[in-house]
Amino acid sequence: MRRLITALAASALLASSALADSTLFTNAQIVDGTGAEAFMGDVLVTDGLIAEIYAPGEGKAENAAVIHAKGRVLAPGFIDLHTHGDPLKTSFANFLAMGVTTVTLGMDGSSDGLDVDWKARAGTQGLELNVIPMTGHGTVRQMAGIGDGVRALTSAQKDALKAAMAQELADGSFGLSMGLEYVPGVYSDAAEMKALGDVITDHDAIIMSHMRSEDDADVEDAIDELVAMAPTGRVHISHLKVVYGKGEDRADDLLAFMEGKRASGTKLSADIYPYAASFTGIGILFPEWALPPTDYKAVRAEREDELIAYLNARITKRGGPEALLFGTKPFAGQTLADAARAGGKDPAHLIADLGPRGGSAAHFVMDRKLVDRLVIAPEVALSTDGSPTMRHPRGYGTYARLFEYYVECGHGLSLEAAIHKASGLPAEIMKLKGRGIIKPGMKADLVLFDPTQVQEKTSFVSPHENATGFDLVMVGGVISYSNNQPTGARPGHVLKPE
Repeated sequence: MRRLITALAASALLASSALADSTLFTNAQIVDGTGAEAFMGDVLVTDGLIAEIYAPGEGKAENAAVIHAKGRVLAPGFIDLHTHGDPLKTSFANFLAMGVTTVTLGMDGSSDGLDVDWKARAGTQGLELNVIPMTGHGTVRQMAGIGDGVRALTSAQKDALKAAMAQELADGSFGLSMGLEYVPGVYSDAAEMKALGDVITDHDAIIMSHMRSEDDADVEDAIDELVAMAPTGRVHISHLKVVYGKGEDRADDLLAFMEGKRASGTKLSADIYPYAASFTGIGILFPEWALPPTDYKAVRAEREDELIAYLNARITKRGGPEALLFGTKPFAGQTLADAARAGGKDPAHLIADLGPRGGSAAHFVMDRKLVDRLVIAPEVALSTDGSPTMRHPRGYGTYARLFEYYVECGHGLSLEAAIHKASGLPAEIMKLKGRGIIKPGMKADLVLFDPTQVQEKTSFVSPHENATGFDLVMVGGVISYSNNQPTGARPGHVLKPE
């Protein structure tokens, strides 16, 4: 006999689901992830897959747990294209709370720890959600025996780098992540990048990059550099932004520039987070000649005045000491201005004392109108660039903001467009053929919610507050989040390229 349960009664839901052969969502407003118009219907999930879609009220299944959607939206689980952290060490419940069922790890040029052993342990222990593994440029350099500070690689070093990257792809990596503003990416030249780009293109993998620069005057040149790695390949801009740029017209210029690259044959894509502040290490303030593996003590001893002058100019250009909010100890939650004042130092000397690896911070360097125009662009997917621990609201609020601000408050997105941006589009970018869309045969990664009830609870002052309003999240047919809490299930997998 069919058991009738509600999506809001977590304990009853889990008890019934444990005994049921299938799960049937009835009377749902189905937004399928393609961008197509929403429609009412029932969805049957069996053995972790979407088995059938029925007209509303027509769904039938023996021994099925029934979830009465009551007109709420049923959408594909969201796919985060840029994430940080280790789900074997830390709960990713903050992502489940936003409807995220798949995260992309190994970003910004570092995939340390995301090796074959980690994947084996993930397979044994299970994961709260699915993981798309990338290989970091810095990590593959280490595998090839190339030090962080090495520039202008020899032919033998490039061959070793290419062999290491090819092995990573054979082991299930989706592609290469770059952090060209960080060590060691900052030291890489065009020849090294092209050698890796050739491997990626040959395997039809993807390059995802934090670009060399995101500054208004340099961003097009940075895209050119990235595209040159794989002119006919799959190239992806991580957390698209224009630092110091202003207004919708500037955003439109950048989008047109990117479209021109696609017209020339590059499979260029991008993601963005919907905030006007970034979050990164304070090393971004330092000159290249002061970055690791340079002897920083020697820099302080020999070039102190030059360093302080550079830091002063950089801090001023980036909005002044009030525009930097520390996210790590000992100054977490304080602006650079506040921390410097409390310590009796000027801001540049405080940063110099911390050093290029001395912490991370939110940097308020972007224009709201420009960000909003990029967010609503149909060709730009969504990401968090967040983690469970980062002191930036993007890791806890990105997908709530998508619906609360851009859809419900009328800032440029329809419900269908927003869900496509969070599910179908990222699945297309990563070539996840079995996910990102609601149709028979697809994996049952699903989120049930009422968009009018979604709320972003997080803030820069209190960044670790889960979003609310996402009533139920299903990963591979298993309910992983319900009643505003994780269920403890670990049905997630390390995904493999298809």
